[in-house]
Amino acid sequence: MVAQSMVAAINLLIPQLGSSGLHPSASEVLWTVDAYVIVFAGLLIPAGALGDRHGHKGALLSGLGLFAAGATISALAGSPALLIAGRGVSGAGAALIMPATMSILMRLAPPEQRPRALASWTLAMGIGGLAGNVGGGLVGEYLSWRALFWVMLPLGALLAVAVARAIPRTDKAVGARVPSLDPLGTLLLTAGLVAVLFGIIESPMYGWGAPRILCAFAAGAVLLAAFTAHALRSRAPLFDPRVFRSARLRAAALGTAASFFGLFALFYVNSQYLQYVKGYGAAQAGFAIVPLTVGMALIPRLAARWSGSPRPVVGGGLLLIGAGLLGASTADAGTPYAAYVCWLLVISAGTGLCLPALTMGVVTSLPPHQAGLGSGLSTSAREIGAALGVAVTGTVLAAHTGTGHASATSDFTSGMAVALRVVGVAVGVAAGVVAAGLSPRPAPGSR
Repeated sequence: MVAQSMVAAINLLIPQLGSSGLHPSASEVLWTVDAYVIVFAGLLIPAGALGDRHGHKGALLSGLGLFAAGATISALAGSPALLIAGRGVSGAGAALIMPATMSILMRLAPPEQRPRALASWTLAMGIGGLAGNVGGGLVGEYLSWRALFWVMLPLGALLAVAVARAIPRTDKAVGARVPSLDPLGTLLLTAGLVAVLFGIIESPMYGWGAPRILCAFAAGAVLLAAFTAHALRSRAPLFDPRVFRSARLRAAALGTAASFFGLFALFYVNSQYLQYVKGYGAAQAGFAIVPLTVGMALIPRLAARWSGSPRPVVGGGLLLIGAGLLGASTADAGTPYAAYVCWLLVISAGTGLCLPALTMGVVTSLPPHQAGLGSGLSTSAREIGAALGVAVTGTVLAAHTGTGHASATSDFTSGMAVALRVVGVAVGVAAGVVAAGLSPRPAPGSR
């Protein structure tokens, strides 16, 4: 929850950062937001393999240490470059934390309890995004932006003590099952993911057809192709790309990306809609999205019972997310908050319904000794989907700036409506594709 919260929290501090004594340029503010996400998502798969090889408890403690170190650098930063560097270090810590937490849950929970354990993990991820909105809003309204990073130090220390005392060491993979760290493969995969993420995240500012964006996507494609070729030839690759021959794995990864595509498109417009259109303060806007926790908290318990029938659960959940986004696209300055909340609850129910089954679909498509890799793949799909959701929504909003409406508010609501409809329809289409690719959960031991 803590690692995921830092993806969203910084967004609510952009106005304060822009006018701070660091005097960051617009590009430096953007990189302050993006450095965490790019490093986080780019290192997830190698970090998962590292935990599989050397132990997940050690990876989790190391991740907490890096996360806190990055927060310290950010809190003490006297220049934009140092702030961006601190965010990147924290992102590297988060990349170690996320696969380790899921892997530990999967190792410790008995088979019949794994769906519920993954539902809890999924709930923590969802609440992390909401906690980031609330915490960032409170800091933005009442405190200095540095307080966001300072509070992570005691929190990180408390979590490290709790992990050290409460979590037993899990067995490491042995013999032929020991994952390779594959330095060349790790470099190619990480660089390829970073290039793709750079292109996605920067596209709203420069345009999807800008030379630097096209170069980033081309470099990402070449690097990922080189990784695939290397992994297919290597005797000990970071992971075997042939795992994607599994229709179930492909469908679950696509569904995970689609759900976060929709969720982060909503996050991107929500705070702006509530502040610029409805006139809420930063803290009020952060709390106003709390209804999204209702479905995420209540529905996963039911969804865990239906984990053996993933098609209706996942397909229905994604359709609810798409329908909620289409409903939210009708909101304007005159929409009552209560009506807006209804659509948030629909999206929340869809998220709580489909995400545990999608996460289980990725993890159970791989052998148990590759739990860290499975977690890395699942979380990478989440972060890529989230980055795409923000990029697509930001691009549509930018296209509706200065379109001749009577006010900037009308510009925004017009762009928000188009963006959420595009995203909602895309999520609905993905629901059909994903449901078609999913099969019932394999029996224990058949992975």
